[in-house]
Amino acid sequence: MSIASQRRWQLSLLLGPASLFLLVFFLIPLGIMVVTSFLAPGLYGGVEWSFYPHNFGRILGFADPAFEEFDPVYIAIFLRSLKIAALTVVATLLVCYPAAFHISRLPDRWKNFCLFLITLPFFSSLIVRLFVWVMILRPTGLVNETLLSAGVIARPLEMIYTDGAIILGMVYVFIPFMFMPVYASIEKLDWRLVQASLDLGAGPVRSFLRIILPLTAPGILAGSVIVFIPALGNFVVPAILGGAKVMMLGNLIEAQFLSARNWPFGSALAMMVMAVMLVLLVAYVIVSGRRNLAASAA
Repeated sequence: MSIASQRRWQLSLLLGPASLFLLVFFLIPLGIMVVTSFLAPGLYGGVEWSFYPHNFGRILGFADPAFEEFDPVYIAIFLRSLKIAALTVVATLLVCYPAAFHISRLPDRWKNFCLFLITLPFFSSLIVRLFVWVMILRPTGLVNETLLSAGVIARPLEMIYTDGAIILGMVYVFIPFMFMPVYASIEKLDWRLVQASLDLGAGPVRSFLRIILPLTAPGILAGSVIVFIPALGNFVVPAILGGAKVMMLGNLIEAQFLSARNWPFGSALAMMVMAVMLVLLVAYVIVSGRRNLAASAA
């Protein structure tokens, strides 16, 4: 056996299990979903094996007039999901960016302890943690009872089952996903450049905008993509903190598969979420590639 053949055989042994895993648990289910999204829904659930592109039409405006009509509620749910996911990204960034700066300046022993605290929520059940927020935000919860006792409000505030409650829950869940890439980019920051900027007469704001922000932008971009993608399709947080009042894409997809039994329409909704994720990932790869190319040219 030649050296080239031996290397190909070794490479096949190394990549074979991972490729088989991706094929069975990712590519095949994705292919089933793509095919199902273009099939007609069955009368009593399931699918009928006939080409039916109007599943996407119910969302985008070209529904089949013989059986159904375009309902703008689906576009409204799609736009609301995009808005909540974007606000989640902004809120997690506002929390994590200053916290990452503060932790990066601590001594090593305190730094490691703080990083452990950031990852500590992963060791407990997500459902239990979200129901604690229900106990805090409900009309008879901790926040309302405290404000009522202090005389700040005359009647309980409606905090639970709102967009704000969902964003709060999303931020609570996805803080570690934003913090880690932002912290990694801040850790690699060369503070000598910042000091040189200050010595040359640039103020703190200009030094931040011209030096710190561009150097930490890769971490911000990576964290934003990592948070936005699962926030867009999340259904656990909206189901618990939004209840029946706030519908997001994840809850709509779940309802189509489990309650309405309209698998083709649920698959079409899932494919639209996948399309948004794919666009974001492609944009991230392009921007990262341009940054790396500019850095190597410099």
